[in-house]
Amino acid sequence: MTAPPALPKSRQRLVLAVLMVCSLLIWLDNTVLSITLETLADPVRGLGASPAELQWATGAYTLVFATLMFTAGALGDSFGHRNVLAVGLVVFLGASIWAAYAGDAGQLIAARAAMGVGAALIMPANFAILLWTFTGPARATAIAISSTSTGVGMAAGPVLAGLLLSHFWWGSVFLVNVPIIVLALAGIVRLVPNFRSPTVRPLDPAGILLSISGLAALTYGLIRAGQVDAWNRGDVWAPIAAGLVLLAAFVLVELRVKVSSFDPRMLAQRMFGGGNAAMALPLFSVAAITFYNAFYMQGALGYSPMKAGLANVPTAAGAVVGAPLGARLVSRWSLRPVAVPALTVAAFSFGAVGLLGLHTSLVWIEILLLVQGLSVGMVMAPVTGALISSLPLERSGAGSAVTNTARQVGSVIGIAVGGTIMSVAYRGAIEPSLSDVPESLRDSARVSAEQARHVAATLDQPTLTQAADHAFIHSMHVGAVWIMLIALFAAAVLLLALPATGKEKSPAPEPEYEEARSAEPRSAA
Repeated sequence: MTAPPALPKSRQRLVLAVLMVCSLLIWLDNTVLSITLETLADPVRGLGASPAELQWATGAYTLVFATLMFTAGALGDSFGHRNVLAVGLVVFLGASIWAAYAGDAGQLIAARAAMGVGAALIMPANFAILLWTFTGPARATAIAISSTSTGVGMAAGPVLAGLLLSHFWWGSVFLVNVPIIVLALAGIVRLVPNFRSPTVRPLDPAGILLSISGLAALTYGLIRAGQVDAWNRGDVWAPIAAGLVLLAAFVLVELRVKVSSFDPRMLAQRMFGGGNAAMALPLFSVAAITFYNAFYMQGALGYSPMKAGLANVPTAAGAVVGAPLGARLVSRWSLRPVAVPALTVAAFSFGAVGLLGLHTSLVWIEILLLVQGLSVGMVMAPVTGALISSLPLERSGAGSAVTNTARQVGSVIGIAVGGTIMSVAYRGAIEPSLSDVPESLRDSARVSAEQARHVAATLDQPTLTQAADHAFIHSMHVGAVWIMLIALFAAAVLLLALPATGKEKSPAPEPEYEEARSAEPRSAA
């Protein structure tokens, strides 16, 4: 068998462009949904979804995404990363159309879970193709360039969602995925080789079942705690305990499997394991803060979807600038003295959300969002490159799946915990203001600030609207403190995980890369 020839530089650039479109799709969809949450919660313009249902609409996607990615990495190594990437895009296309025409919150949650299946197939294959296409210093440069699609998606998503919601119904925000997917599929068929690993890994049905059921049970318990405002009820602690047991069983099963799709042994390495843990926690914080911002801007401040979308642009701008800036600073000073301070700044910027109120100037909000995007961007890109480069190329699919799975687990738990903190704090703050509300409407007002405003409009009680706004602000402040502490803990973990001095070496040396390429069975152009 002959080794596949190295791609010409012009084609490498075209392949990178196609991969960036695929990555853009994932980030565009996530940010589009964040602007749509307030509309979906509205009983008139949306689906009247409760906070718990919105947590599931966001979390179902992330949960499936997280638990299927390690299997998707194995599929790519076995059947070719291009094939898996193309199938993922087709699944994402069908699920997007389903979500656009969902008739209730339950259908939307199911469609979002199906979108998570597509995303799980897309991301590991996308990153593995990038690693196979580029080598040496060009690989680090390609990773940094590719990461800018995150910022572009974060910038374009909210603005695009605001524009669509101003002129069309909420389902239009999902149909925007269709032309992007068609463009990506055309580029994949024409330009991307079908790289695959010389080591074929078997599928892992037991691991899939344990990981999905464990994470789903844990998430359900956390969200349920926010609904019932209690932790000692059986329908709260029992699923949480069951979820932890199932996840522990998942790890034990994967340790015993000879060739596992998700290899927990990778996490035993101090840099790879500690680095992934440290990166999962900021994603926890980002997911929770994003969830809060959606209701803060459009609900409490009364911004239109378009204004809220434009107000979120500084976050994306900061991420776009932060990724290459972080890579450049790392090349000069090494990873640890750049990533740890940047993550610490990010933590305090999350905590600063606790200083925002109903009359905060938009200028201060924009400055805060810019700092958040810049600091997170400076951490994610260089740390991602260092973690993935620490693995042999033939394990690139599995390694990228482990990294992405850890981060997506952080996101789904962040949505569950952040939303639960918000619900519990809101319910306690709004309760004293419900004495004049008819008993039949009190439960609706307790659900969320959006529902309380609707009740206030029905009863013509502007004081209830004001009380709902203040109760939400209180709940956001409480959540911001906890989120800051979690991010600070992440900075401490990263400090311990990264080498103290010197520039990090690339643990995937070129001889191993060339050997893996030589062992490659074929590369279908």
